[in-house]
Amino acid sequence: MKPALFARATGAFLASVALASCSLLQDRVAREVPEPPMAPVEPLLPPPVPTHKFEITPDQDVVGVVQVTRSSHEDTLSDIARRFNVGYEEIVRANPGVDPWLPGEGTEIVVPTQFILPNVPREGIVINVPQMRLFYFPPAKKGEPQLVYTHPIGIGRVGWATPLGTTKIVRRQKDPTWRPTPSIIKEHRENGEELPPVVGPGPDNPLGRYAFYLGWPSYLIHGTNKPAGVGLRSSHGCIRLYPEDIELLYSMVPVGTKVRVINEPFVFGWLDGQLHMQAFEVLEDDPRDWKNAQKKLVSKAIGSRIQKELKKRGEEVNWDLVAAVAHAPRGIPVSISSAGGPTLEQLLANAPRVRNELPEGASWDGKSDLPMDEETYRAMLSERESEGEPASSQTQGKAAPASTAAPPAPTKTGT
Repeated sequence: MKPALFARATGAFLASVALASCSLLQDRVAREVPEPPMAPVEPLLPPPVPTHKFEITPDQDVVGVVQVTRSSHEDTLSDIARRFNVGYEEIVRANPGVDPWLPGEGTEIVVPTQFILPNVPREGIVINVPQMRLFYFPPAKKGEPQLVYTHPIGIGRVGWATPLGTTKIVRRQKDPTWRPTPSIIKEHRENGEELPPVVGPGPDNPLGRYAFYLGWPSYLIHGTNKPAGVGLRSSHGCIRLYPEDIELLYSMVPVGTKVRVINEPFVFGWLDGQLHMQAFEVLEDDPRDWKNAQKKLVSKAIGSRIQKELKKRGEEVNWDLVAAVAHAPRGIPVSISSAGGPTLEQLLANAPRVRNELPEGASWDGKSDLPMDEETYRAMLSERESEGEPASSQTQGKAAPASTAAPPAPTKTGT
């Protein structure tokens, strides 16, 4: 072989050997370098528990559970409130320090879906105005458990307070017609808006699609074309519900059903052998002196039934806890027994973490009548803070007289 040819052959052979060695070395290095660890997979959270329909026993005072979920990137607190069937102020109260319009991706949100039942007879509809919540106790069928349905409501703003006392449903109407009262027409006119004397069924009707007329003329329980007002003091005295909630009630509640409206900012009941207290803000126009006579008023609110049970059990109320809970209401039942119990922080730490989705059996479909945005909410605040004379001559803060006469069809109504 010629020297030049031999040199080229030898060079090619050595190059191929070197390439093969490099390849083998790379394979070995690749095999020796450990793969990066896989990111831990978060366990799938359980779905939320139902929030509006409960079975109860005669001695049961508390229904539901407090739940904690996480907000998504696009959520506002009002979105989560509607999803879990709670009102706007309910969810804001339970989450102090959280921005209602931008809670942030992955922020833990307390959902206040545990309720102490009002300490009144469990019949018909019961409305606690400071709680901004309605309870319906349908007649129990023989051999079946007692049920209670509960939903958030909007109530009368300052100057247009929702009346207190006992009345009943005297008429029901699907696709009602709204006839605003002279006072409402006057108020809107002063704000530069001319209301028509009659508003027929449709998207512009503030009564929504369903209405219950009460024995108190001008006052209704109804739906709304502004779901933003549910969970706020935003009406002219009427009681507003989310469209899906009034539709559900309309399918169940007959004419003649008793309606009891109470003003109890602090409610009490037994849970796990301990007396619990659920606190809400005292209404601005509540005439009672809660500041200087709190212990006396709270003792009255506890009621004779619970007072007797306390004596029977040899327990006492921890008044220091009562004062602390009343001072910073979160709307979450907390033990106030002298024997002690979990603190609010412990309750929230142990509350079930659930997915941010509609609970099973929810009345809302998650799509229609979407919750309010910030602009709509600001408009609602502006509307509810506007002043005007009350739509009724009934004295605010006192029980309205019960009426059994059905209002005639053309009666003007507030909303």
